[in-house]
Parts: sequence; C-alpha cells; structure tokens
Amino acid sequence: MPRAPEGEETAMPRPERHERGPRTLAVHAGEPRPPIHGAVATPIFQSSTFLVEEGRGYHDIHYMRLSNTPSHVAVAAKLAALEGTERALVTGSGMAAITSALLAHLKQGDHVLAQRCLYGGTLDFLTENARQLGIETTFVPLDDPGAWQGALRPTTRVLYVESITNPLVEVGLLEEAAAFARAQGLVSLIDNTFPSPMNFRPAALGYDVVLHSATKYLNGHSDVVAGVACGSAARIEEIHKQVNILGGSLDSFSCYLLQRGLKTLPLRVRAQNENALALAKALARNPAVASVRYPGLPEDPSHAQARRHFAGFGAIIAFVPRGGLEAARRFCAALAIPLHAVSLGGVETLVCRPAATSHAGIPAAERRALGIPDERIRISVGIEDEADLIEDFERALAAA
Repeated sequence: MPRAPEGEETAMPRPERHERGPRTLAVHAGEPRPPIHGAVATPIFQSSTFLVEEGRGYHDIHYMRLSNTPSHVAVAAKLAALEGTERALVTGSGMAAITSALLAHLKQGDHVLAQRCLYGGTLDFLTENARQLGIETTFVPLDDPGAWQGALRPTTRVLYVESITNPLVEVGLLEEAAAFARAQGLVSLIDNTFPSPMNFRPAALGYDVVLHSATKYLNGHSDVVAGVACGSAARIEEIHKQVNILGGSLDSFSCYLLQRGLKTLPLRVRAQNENALALAKALARNPAVASVRYPGLPEDPSHAQARRHFAGFGAIIAFVPRGGLEAARRFCAALAIPLHAVSLGGVETLVCRPAATSHAGIPAAERRALGIPDERIRISVGIEDEADLIEDFERALAAA
C-alpha cells in the first residue's frame, strides 16, 4: 500500500466539529502538512528510485512502479477522501484499475455477474481475456433482481456494475445490487466514472470497490490517462499487488496533473451538471431529435433512481437524431463548438458515435440489440456557456 514517508503527514487533520465539504477536500485532502519545503503546490517526485528501508517487504519498497512515491501517496489520499473510503490507489489507466480489481478477486473457475451493456473495454476483458483465464461471466439487467438470483452459481464471486452505463446512460437498482452482493457473499465492484464522487459516492451504499477512469472527470482536462480504485485498506492492498505485478503504475507527472485537476472537480462538475440538464431539455423538445437519454429529465426511465441516489445527474447525454446514420454524421460535422472525439469528462464538450468508437468491436446486430444503433450520439458536456451550446446544437440539428 502507498504509505507516507516516515515523519510526513499527508492527510488533512481530522475535523473537530464537522465533516469537511467536497470543495474543501478537493483542495486540501492529501496535501502534505506541513508543505514540503513550504511549497503550496505539492512537488513532483520524479525520482524512480528511493532509499531502501531495512525490514520492509517487497511491496513496501519506495519505487515509482510500485505506486508508492510521495506523488502517488498524496493523490491517492485526496481520492480516498473524496470517495469516502479508507484507501485509494492510482493506476496507469482506467482499464488498469478495472482489470486489476477483477483479477485481485477472481481465479480460474470463478464466475462474475456483470451488468448488461458495459463500457467496451470492460466488456472485451470479461468476454475474451477473462474467459481465456477460465473465468465465466453472465450479463444481467440491473433493474431485475430476479435475473440476478437466477444467474447465481456456486462459483459466483463478483458483482460488477456501472453507476451510469456507457453508452446507454442508464441507472439501475444500485442500492439493491449492493445489498444483493452482501447477502450472497459477493465482492461488489462499481465503475463510478460518469457521476464522479461529486454526484455519487457508492461506498456509502456498501460497494466494496469503487473504480474510475481518472482520465475523465477526475482529471478533467483531457491531458492525462489514469485510473483509480477506492475501498478498504485490505481490498486496495490486494489490487495494489496486481498492479505492481502487471505493471499498471502511473507516472509521477501524471499524479501531479491528476492532483491539480481534482482541486477544481466540484466546480467543474457543477457547471457540467447544469449545462447538461439545460441541453438535454433543449434536445428533448427539438423536432429533429427522435429520442434523448439523460437521467435528469423527468420523463427518462432512470430519473427516479438517479434522484434517489445522485446529487447531480452528470454530464453525459445520448440521443438519436431523426434521419438515421447520415443525419447523425451531418449533425456532427455541422457543430462548431463541440469536438468530434472519443473520451469524456473534460472541460470541453465532445460528441461521438459509440458504434464507431467505444463499442465498434461489437457486431452491429448485437449493438442494436443492446440499444446502440449506429446513429446514436453520445455527448460529453463541458463547461462552456449554456446558451452557446444550445444555439450550436440547434443550428447543427437544423443543418442535418
């Protein structure tokens, strides 16, 4: 586990009167106190090698690949504070966090219950790589507890879900799923990338491991690839061992960029929540739009569950324009402000077609069965001015 160098304190002093709020935690949690040589911004520890302390185990040696330099320790402490967990671990990508967390809790012959229609990389790992290792997966809808019970096997070890699914933008029975996992003795893993801890903290519902692609909202500036796993000290210790062996470590400069990005996370997410809700409402009333999925819309099938658990509805919208694939292509080409690019969660608004990007590896018939037609467009809403975004989307829809 990442540990602070002896004699240094990296966590915030425990509050005496009340729990500190998310904006305070985002700025101050994990920062070394007292500051190192008086530096207000935590320095980058670019050294790959550190002096060895006698009598400590291999995983306790300070070494950049072992994810326990002061740079790693500081950003991990901030992330744990934001998610409300005992420990956190940063990794070289979101997929490094996801695959390491799964492999830390699974072995040959084990079985996974996974939510239907996951992020493409996770789906590929479970259906291809995990299967090659002798690990089987059954995909179930997260709004049907009977299906979970029916899919259970004596070898089931893990329940894997997403807070908001990618790219369907659905919110399932999150509290019930966590309770089901506890009752059945399963380890519950949840990808919380889309809401971020500003909108939802899964550990409060009892999830064992909370995962993120920190490339997205946590960093927020489209200049880092990173992942995060949060949970109890024991769970993170096991995941950390997997990351160390598989080599999924994060470099120190990326730790610094992630730590810096986290300081504005509450402000960015609030602006993105507000922009996304306004844009989703505008799309829903536009006659050129066939359908819109956004959990903040009262008519959305996931609205009740999102209101139940989330402080905000996030910044991902999925919609289908009238006119099919060609209309979708013309719309994307006509936009002036958003960039046509993969990924999400940055300060800039992005649009893409999941059928051509994140889920391109799934056969077209399967994609449509999952609810991902070729013309479906995913929007990652940024922090631009609300009126500018709405005007640009309405103009591009008219041009399509």
